[in-house]
Parts: sequence; C-alpha cells; structure tokens
Amino acid sequence: MSGRSGARSSRGGGRARRRARAGTANATATAGGSGSSQSQPKLWAVPGGIDDLTGGAAGSESEKAPRREDDPESVARLICLRMLTVAPRTRAQLADALRRRGVPEDAAAAVLARFAEVGLIDDATFASAWVESRHYGRGLGRRALEAELNQRGVDRADIQAAVDRLSPETELATARALVQRRLASTAGQPAEVRARRLAGMLARKGYPSGLVYRVVREAIEQANQEAASFDDDELFDDSGGDGELD
Repeated sequence: MSGRSGARSSRGGGRARRRARAGTANATATAGGSGSSQSQPKLWAVPGGIDDLTGGAAGSESEKAPRREDDPESVARLICLRMLTVAPRTRAQLADALRRRGVPEDAAAAVLARFAEVGLIDDATFASAWVESRHYGRGLGRRALEAELNQRGVDRADIQAAVDRLSPETELATARALVQRRLASTAGQPAEVRARRLAGMLARKGYPSGLVYRVVREAIEQANQEAASFDDDELFDDSGGDGELD
C-alpha cells in the first residue's frame, strides 16, 4: 500500500512541476512579447483598411481588417495606385488624398516624384484629355475648363497649353450647336426671355460675353425670320385651287 501511495504522490508531484514550468514559460513569453512590442518603432496604420482605400467592400475578412505597415511609402504607393486604377488623377489630387490619410510628407513626396518619373502622373496629359472630353462631351467653354483644371491643382502653364488647343472657330461652333439644341424649348416665349435663357446657359458653360451675345442674337434673328416666313401670304395659294398645273 505504501508503495502505491508513494507512486501516486510521485506522479502528482510531477504533474504539478510540469504545470509550474508551463506557467513560467507562458509568463516569460508574454513579457517578452510585450517588451518586444515596446521596443519596435510605431507602426503606420491605414485608416479603414483596404475597404477605405477602394471606396467599397473588399473581398475577404482579412482584407477588411486594418492593415499595418512599417513603411509609409508602401502605403502611399498603394493609395495612389488604387486611385489611379479608378480614374486619372493630378499630382495635387493624389497629394491631397495622401495628406488626408495621414501619410508623412516626405514619404508622399518621394512616391509622387517616382510616379511622375515613370509617367503614372502627367498633369499636362491629364489637362489635354480633360479639355477634349469636357468640351466635346459637355460643351464647356475655355473659362469653365480653366476653372475645373485649376480646382484639380493643374499648373497654370499646363492649363493654358490645353485650352489653347481649342480654336476660336471650334468654340464658336460648339456654342452655336448648344443654342440650336436649346432653342426649340424656348419657342413661343418673348424674344427677351429667350435671349436671357440662352445667354445664361452659355455663360454657365464658360463662354465669353461677346461670343454669347453674338451667338444668341444670330439664333433668335434666324428663328424670327423663319417664323415670319410662314406668315408671308406669297407662300399660300389664295386662288382656292387644288394646286394642280394646267
């Protein structure tokens, strides 16, 4: 009996010693992890994670979790690439996005410089494409195009070079086309009202006042002449005949 009791006591003591050693190891690991965390530099976090960068829901749960990077330039590159994938951007637009997300200025400047070097950022090309698209697609004049490019941070020289590609003849032709499309909706209104509405439309689209006055006056005069032509008695046969030739 004493031998079995001694064996049980020995096994119980062994289990206690193993638990004690395991507890000591866990405590040491915990302390070591905490100390290691405190000794590392502060990590840069992407606000909102991938979901915030893309502007929509990401795929997996791991992608939705906030990402932590020890290299702000890596995060800056990711932000810029995601934005450029959606649509072309100017350097100023990308810089503003990086600033809002808390990217350090030196890291942002380095990434933007590299993107410009390899052609991923090209404000001159952006301005030219913007003028082409917005003039022929929306009918915007030089003044409106200049304002939009300025709001997007494009350099003044690039803006001027882009809008200078619009010749006065092109701008005049576009203004006339806009007025002709809108003219029918003003039919039956007094001439002053028609002129005011048509001029306001062109002014909002950025056309200069001299061009606006010229185009609207021509359109209304032509419309009045066409309307008057239908009142000309010479256009109608008052003889009461059926219009057949003898």
